[in-house]
Amino acid sequence: QVQLVESGGGLVQAGASLRLSCEVSGVTFSYYAYAWFRQAPGKEREFVATISRGGGKSDYVDSVKGRFTISRDNDKKTVYLQMANLKSEDTAVYSCAARRTILTAPLSRDTSDYSYWGQGTQVTVSS
Repeated sequence: QVQLVESGGGLVQAGASLRLSCEVSGVTFSYYAYAWFRQAPGKEREFVATISRGGGKSDYVDSVKGRFTISRDNDKKTVYLQMANLKSEDTAVYSCAARRTILTAPLSRDTSDYSYWGQGTQVTVSS
């Protein structure tokens, strides 16, 4: 059974930092690329960041570049999203997703490319 379990969300003030974690089980962790998406109330799900299988490539939505960092720990089978200088517009439910790929596959922002999803963790930023 494949499981992606997010944690680390919470209520913070603008300017604060949070680190989200996504623990993965039920798959061979290193065979997958991972991504974070978010969905704010009344809005569509939005791509936030993705990291390649090898961890050497990443991609971010423009609104978080320079503030968020995605990383992975293959030994711990965990994907992280370090978020700094949080803004009220970052308020959303953050979900991680897994995509089985080959090592040379390009990064993807498309939700349809991801096979497995977590339930999400709420991040609320007060201004």
